[in-house]
Amino acid sequence: MSFGISQSIKSRAVQVCTPELLNQALDNPHVARICAEIRDAWEQKMRGERSAEDFETLKGNLKKQLPILTPHATFKNGRRLNAEAIPSGLSIYDLDHITNPEGRWAEIAPRKEELGIVMAHITPSYEGLRLIFIIPKGMDLARAQAWMAEQLGDTTYDVCVKDYARSSFIVSREYVMWMDEEALFSENSENSESSENSEHSEYSEPSEPSEPSEPSDPFPPLEYPNLVAILEEQMGGRPAHGSRNNFIFSMACHLRYVCNDDPHWIAQVLPTYGENREKWMATIKSACNRSQTPYIPGIMKRVLEICKRQTSDAEGDGMADNQPPKMPRTLPPLIRLLISKTPTLYKPAVAHAVFPALGAHLWQTRFRYIDNVEHEATLMNVLMAGTGAGKNCITEPINRIMADIRRRDLDNLRREREWKREMQTKGANKDKRCRPEGLVIQEIDPDMTNAAFVQRLADAEERFLYTRMNEIDQFDALKTSARSKAQFQIMCLAFDPGNSYGQTRVGTGSVSERVCIRFNWNASTTVQKGQRYFASVLTDGPISRINFCTIPEREIGAEMPVYGTYDKGFDEELRPYIERLNNARGLIDCPQARTLAKKLMEECADFSRLSQSRVYENLSYRANVIAYLKAMVLYVAQGEKWDKTIEHFVRWSLKYDLWCKMHFFGESILNQETAEQGRERRGPQNLLDLLPNEFTRQEAQGLRQRLGIRTGSLSTMLGIWKHRGYIEYTNDPLTTPLEKRIYRKTDIYLGKQRAGT
Repeated sequence: MSFGISQSIKSRAVQVCTPELLNQALDNPHVARICAEIRDAWEQKMRGERSAEDFETLKGNLKKQLPILTPHATFKNGRRLNAEAIPSGLSIYDLDHITNPEGRWAEIAPRKEELGIVMAHITPSYEGLRLIFIIPKGMDLARAQAWMAEQLGDTTYDVCVKDYARSSFIVSREYVMWMDEEALFSENSENSESSENSEHSEYSEPSEPSEPSEPSDPFPPLEYPNLVAILEEQMGGRPAHGSRNNFIFSMACHLRYVCNDDPHWIAQVLPTYGENREKWMATIKSACNRSQTPYIPGIMKRVLEICKRQTSDAEGDGMADNQPPKMPRTLPPLIRLLISKTPTLYKPAVAHAVFPALGAHLWQTRFRYIDNVEHEATLMNVLMAGTGAGKNCITEPINRIMADIRRRDLDNLRREREWKREMQTKGANKDKRCRPEGLVIQEIDPDMTNAAFVQRLADAEERFLYTRMNEIDQFDALKTSARSKAQFQIMCLAFDPGNSYGQTRVGTGSVSERVCIRFNWNASTTVQKGQRYFASVLTDGPISRINFCTIPEREIGAEMPVYGTYDKGFDEELRPYIERLNNARGLIDCPQARTLAKKLMEECADFSRLSQSRVYENLSYRANVIAYLKAMVLYVAQGEKWDKTIEHFVRWSLKYDLWCKMHFFGESILNQETAEQGRERRGPQNLLDLLPNEFTRQEAQGLRQRLGIRTGSLSTMLGIWKHRGYIEYTNDPLTTPLEKRIYRKTDIYLGKQRAGT
């Protein structure tokens, strides 16, 4: 019996499964980790610590990371399509929503040979039992399912099983209750021959409720947010207030061609554009009920052609390049909105610079990082770019984000002025009214005394203070102390959780407070001034705690970038995101964000090993925290909903931040650490990529010498690479002298590099 195996539910590519491939998947640590995370979440749900809805969302997202089997069939062209299915003679039977799958299997196990069961395992949700059995002679899929249901006395089985492309998530070995490997991979299946000639059903949605069906041929695998953005652009851009309904209707009509005429599928990918959700959904359903030609219209052909030309999320590490990593084309809705009026050249800078202002809206809200330390949304950003590069591009998006805070600040500033005037009119011996309560003023001017800064922090009632500086050296105007580097102390204290700051004075009218610093800010500077400003603290911590961005130089004679118009429609679309940030409270958990943070930490560690850059490794630790905080801000702003656009954006944001830090400061940090000068400035490079696919120790040592690598030794580097599975010997190391050993890059490593991971 031949059946298929694939990397994930999102991949259409399928290969014939072998015993080796199946056993490798069952023993894969990644599979075990995903199953364990789902099991932990299931136990939390059973204890009442997690809602059923939250469990379903988490489970659905995690299952997408598992490899799959297609037990019903293999496929002629290696594509998971019903039209190309070659039936295997096997069938899947699910026993869903049972609290004791092990016990249910114990009841069935004595009859496993009689029922032709070749494999049984607990499902990833831990709430079901999946059986794979040989279809009795003369039966098709539907009849086999009904037969198994009758044998087991199950009256609630899923009758929608005529899908040969149906997938089954692979689980870890401990979930497998029974497997007859010989029978599972037997070539003697009389029914598979007759089944191959049976009439295939039309494509139907997979029975896994958390997985949407895929588009049918001839469309390539699609990144739907990207497709929607391109279609939107082809239709003239986002609609004005009065034309939203017609625009949604037209978009839905076009999306029918790639969403299987399914209104619920369309609803997963089509924005509301500010429309009432009930009306929006009714419009989508109306579009799907409309009679339309089966031929793809020209506008959709153009959209699909553009999608086909674009490589999916061409990010890359970009560390050794002269330009920062490219922004992903699929963006979270909030970021997409905030950069929608920004010329293309400035979009990456704006996408980074908006986070301090967004984070300033969160109050008494915490996020637990992967080291179990709780953080608030402390975000600081410096935009470093050439003179006349357009650094003012961040101003208007930040103005729109801060509008609600500024309205409240103005009212409280008025109350404070009135109180001060009242105090000035009273003599020294007259009763004076105490400072009014509730004087929350979040946006500050950095040109203030230490006492004023501490007073603003105390008045803020645990809210963030915020400021935006046109030049980074305006930070020096914050007269926090007579000591040098005091402004850098503020940066470090603000980033690290739980640090207190203040002053003690004996005068009754003096400010005497100790408070936790909550201070988000933006600053801009030229590259040279920024490098001089941080030159004395390169290894003291501020750089690693700040998020950096830049603007590439324009070509000489290039046309002037033109901004869009920030109007009431923009503000109205932004409003619900800001409200969600304002309303959030307490410890907010997002398992997907923590999983991503762990994955990004591992990726940074991999690149550090390959580049042999200690500077990159050190900078990556806090850069990953910053990326995690951005993920959480977006998660909260989206109504505590996670999607792949956040993952794509955060991964890019981390790489971009590290590129800027290495590009602007990397060499100076290394020189300061080693007290050596004069090396050519560059970012860390993947040394293994610079070597041929087969290389000698002498070639590796020569490369290290040319690049001036001084950390570690050649033997340590090669040993780490071999231990991590990046390289292997081509000759026997036991019989080959050290100087004659030849190494080659492994297929696993080369595959990862081709995939861009």
